[in-house]
Amino acid sequence: MLRIDDQITIHEWELSEQFSRSQGPGGQNVNKVETAVELRFEAERSPSLSPAVKSRLQRLAGRRWTQDGAILIRAEETRSQLRNREIARERLVELIRKALVAPRRRIATRPTLGSQKRRLAAKTQRGTVKSLRGRISGSEEEG
Repeated sequence: MLRIDDQITIHEWELSEQFSRSQGPGGQNVNKVETAVELRFEAERSPSLSPAVKSRLQRLAGRRWTQDGAILIRAEETRSQLRNREIARERLVELIRKALVAPRRRIATRPTLGSQKRRLAAKTQRGTVKSLRGRISGSEEEG
């Protein structure tokens, strides 16, 4: 059982782990021991997550979200299989905790009259500067 917060816990049947050979350092050990962990969480079928949390979780997971509604997390940082399992589970918990926080609604505001006048004055000044950049016409000869 994986504890997310006081109300939400993930049951073991929702999680599955698959082990494979890891890339990177490890000497001869890397060729023999399957230390990389691929954690699969059946998010779409999870009874402990609300539909709103599931949709936010899908957006946060990005490419890790599969078509059948599962999240795949791969951990292969360390040479220890046990530590990689812990890292993968920590990442999943962190991802779900981020999805639990509902984004605040943006309150539409109007620009103040003073800010509108400053913006228009700046645009007028900039246009004046640009208009003065043209070719100089007059009786001066190039030398």
